[in-house]
Amino acid sequence: MDTLTRMRAFIDVVDAEGYSAAARKLGRSKALLSKYVKELEDELGALLLNRTTRQFSLTEAGHTYYRQASDILKEIDNLADLVREGATDLKGRIKVSVPRSFVDAEIGRALVDFSLEHPDITLDIVAEDRFVDLIEEGFDVAIRITKLEDSGMIARKLCDFGQFCFVSPAVIEKYGPINTPADLANVPCIVDTNSRYNNNWRFEGPDGTSQTVTVHGPIEVNSPIACTRAALAGLGVALIPDFVAKPRTECGELVTILDDYIPRGGGIYAIYPHRRYLPAKVRRFVDFLSGWFKKNV
Repeated sequence: MDTLTRMRAFIDVVDAEGYSAAARKLGRSKALLSKYVKELEDELGALLLNRTTRQFSLTEAGHTYYRQASDILKEIDNLADLVREGATDLKGRIKVSVPRSFVDAEIGRALVDFSLEHPDITLDIVAEDRFVDLIEEGFDVAIRITKLEDSGMIARKLCDFGQFCFVSPAVIEKYGPINTPADLANVPCIVDTNSRYNNNWRFEGPDGTSQTVTVHGPIEVNSPIACTRAALAGLGVALIPDFVAKPRTECGELVTILDDYIPRGGGIYAIYPHRRYLPAKVRRFVDFLSGWFKKNV
């Protein structure tokens, strides 16, 4: 019995949080998996799992071995994908972290179109508004909407991104022109609590100077989609991602204001861990997104 087989058995048991669950998932016997893990512990001369009738937990050595072994097995699997690429159709699962606003907006169509073109690849999409730890949480790639900072990850820019002030013509008619950020103090505003600015909106003047305006209004909600609906209803000015609300400007339902004061430099990025052997399916996914955004955005 080789070490890799025992290593995989150990990883499978930990991921499934128990021998019985792992056995059901893999279609193997619980006794066989237990045998593999015991042989691995004997080979290492260290206890990896605490076993009781009611509890299952990793020892300190088990935690260390699990992290390193997971990386080793990923590299082995990724190398196999790389060798097979071009000879067979790509298959498997890609675990993707995306913001909710991305999935709900029109640009979320990119994920659907990828699945249509690659039916043998399953996209495991986790939509939530936080920066996940790709390595610790087992993600293959993340879509991030941000000003990119050095994160130790590999990043590929898909398109530019900005948060703009959107408002209905009826609000401008009621309150008058909004020519400078300071004018927002006299106008109701809709606050996206998911935004890094919350109700302290940051602007940059044409001369590069920054200023922050504290805004107030009838609605605060952690959804740019809901903020767009509120703006359409005439409840005030909303600072929201351009890809969410811009389609509403084409038909005149919303207009942008204060464009000269909007900070630039943001983007939508595909982020993935720095690996020696990038899985072929992940590379294909990122390449597809890059091409999709060039054609559609």
